[in-house]
Amino acid sequence: MFEGTLTAIITPFNERGVDYESFERLIESQISGDINGLVFIGTTGEPSTMTSKEKQELRAFALKSVKGRVPVIFGTGCNCTQTAVENSITAQDEGADGILVVSPYYNKCTQQGLILHYKEIAKYCKLPMIIYNVPGRTGVNILPETVGELAQSVPSIVGIKEACGNLEQIAKTAQAIKGSKLQLMSGDDKLAVDIAKLGGTTLISVASNALPKEFTQIMSYARAGKFDEAAKLYSKYDKFVDLLFSEVNPIPIKYACSLLGLCKDVLRLPLTSMSKDKAKLLKEEMQRLDII
Repeated sequence: MFEGTLTAIITPFNERGVDYESFERLIESQISGDINGLVFIGTTGEPSTMTSKEKQELRAFALKSVKGRVPVIFGTGCNCTQTAVENSITAQDEGADGILVVSPYYNKCTQQGLILHYKEIAKYCKLPMIIYNVPGRTGVNILPETVGELAQSVPSIVGIKEACGNLEQIAKTAQAIKGSKLQLMSGDDKLAVDIAKLGGTTLISVASNALPKEFTQIMSYARAGKFDEAAKLYSKYDKFVDLLFSEVNPIPIKYACSLLGLCKDVLRLPLTSMSKDKAKLLKEEMQRLDII
């Protein structure tokens, strides 16, 4: 359902709040770059630093700006199951095309707890759901057998965004969902081509905030089975991607987008702007690539 490259889009801020002028510019740059979909208020969008009112206004703005030109997915996850249910119902009522639901963080629930968490959300929200495995942030790892069970028992779960960083585990997940409708999606720009070789259909990308056309093309090659072409094109941007993760996401990508004139380099505490030495390296790499 959601194939190709989807951008986990940043939230531009200014001193007053969400910078909607920059946000519209960013959205238009994504659509003109042939992006296949947009994910709002995911990790890259800094939702944990935003108020409920700000997120509501952002969702309304996103839907109005996109105008149905590409699928719109809202992040609705929470470590409180009831709140995740409420967030997901709201996204459904507002007109989203899908939801991205990160595994419950901090609580460190069991695998059975994960299954029940996602089943509870699906009971009340019928939107296509992408579950999101990022144990480095959440403290809980969605294991392959758990994904396999969810693929069989929850029809509205259409994909798993894998950002565990472990290709051996991801290969087992690919086997666990083989023959089901659940799509394997990369949540890691660096592993996108490798995951595509395992049957992955989708990249939910950070780098595409800055380079939508290029990262859409990488996945276009990969989906067509042209893995050599995909890997060759990706290799051009490998150092750029490494620098985007040289500090915690979204610090570097927001700086990169500011250099492109898409937004200001404004983050909310506890996130801070990129350190001078690493910012210098990122800027130099973007100059070398003739991006700026």
